[in-house]
Amino acid sequence: MRANATRLIVAAFAAAGACTALATAQPAHADTIGYLVNVTVRPGYNFPNADAALAYGNGICDQINAGTGYAQLVNTIKSDFATDDDFQASYLISQSAQELCPASIWQLRQSAAGYVPSA
Repeated sequence: MRANATRLIVAAFAAAGACTALATAQPAHADTIGYLVNVTVRPGYNFPNADAALAYGNGICDQINAGTGYAQLVNTIKSDFATDDDFQASYLISQSAQELCPASIWQLRQSAAGYVPSA
């Protein structure tokens, strides 16, 4: 009988701990270092320095938060970097959202629904 009571108490504490962990989960945070590594090492962007790369990425986040559609973001980046490579543009968008403004990922995904890359 005492063993059952002990198991019940242990299970109650485990459940309480799990509930506390879920209730105090932290929101996603920006990772500027991850962003800089991913976009400055990859060829094609040629940012003059880290500040310019961060400013551009944060500008993408601002556009996502302002409701700019995915297709418009792709076209803007392709124009800014004088490329017709959809992957290069989508990579920069995804790195910006994932590393600099993760709270905006859902909005970005909604605007990208149905997007078809140019042929």
